Amino acid sequence: MKPAVVFPLITLIFYCLVPSLQARADDMFTKARRGMIQAIEKDVRQTSRYLDRKSLDPAVMSAMVHVPRHEFVPASYRGSAYENRPLPIGHGQTISQPYIVAIMSDLLNIKKEDQVLEIGTGSGYQAAILGELAKKVFTIEIVKPLAEQAAKRLKRLGYDNVEVRQGDGYYGWEEHAPFDAVIVTAAASHIPPPLIRQLKPGGRMMIPVGTRFMVQQLVLVEKNNRGKVTTRQLLPVMFVPLTGGH
Repeated sequence: MKPAVVFPLITLIFYCLVPSLQARADDMFTKARRGMIQAIEKDVRQTSRYLDRKSLDPAVMSAMVHVPRHEFVPASYRGSAYENRPLPIGHGQTISQPYIVAIMSDLLNIKKEDQVLEIGTGSGYQAAILGELAKKVFTIEIVKPLAEQAAKRLKRLGYDNVEVRQGDGYYGWEEHAPFDAVIVTAAASHIPPPLIRQLKPGGRMMIPVGTRFMVQQLVLVEKNNRGKVTTRQLLPVMFVPLTGGH
């Protein structure tokens, strides 16, 4: 008779412990996320002369707080998810440093009615941040397994305004152009002409430019209402290279 009593008791204890363990994990991530935000704010102050601002748009910082970065990293790195540094996500790719994600998102000046193109989906973290800020996000990832994983992850987390496509992002996404903003999350040797063409007049693009194993420059591209394009180098960065048939 004893096993009939013991097993239900063990089951009851297990189900009582699960919410407690989940609450503890949530508390840990909340504290870690708070530390990430403080690190971002510190880095922004230290680089304010490059960025022309001492703080970021509250909407961007709210998105950084709201998006669960631990959902976008491999399980083995979840304990490091809110450290202010890039982390590997497999296939030779990384999830960008939170500070870089925040400043690139901020410098795009995204509005709620905007349509944004992202090149380099990766795990989908930057796309999720953009999804918090814009009406619609189109994101392209050249590595098929990453594209498939990101699409499932974003759908599971409720980002229905983000559409993922597997392909070569160098050529953009002509069917949905023009875009109010374009963001490239891999270093290119030059600014791809198709992306400039697909940028709406009055729009902005953020792109790291340079070669692998060398210091790259984060570049802000602006197209005025008459279609004139200007570029401005902001600060040195290091990204994985943009790949593809081009």
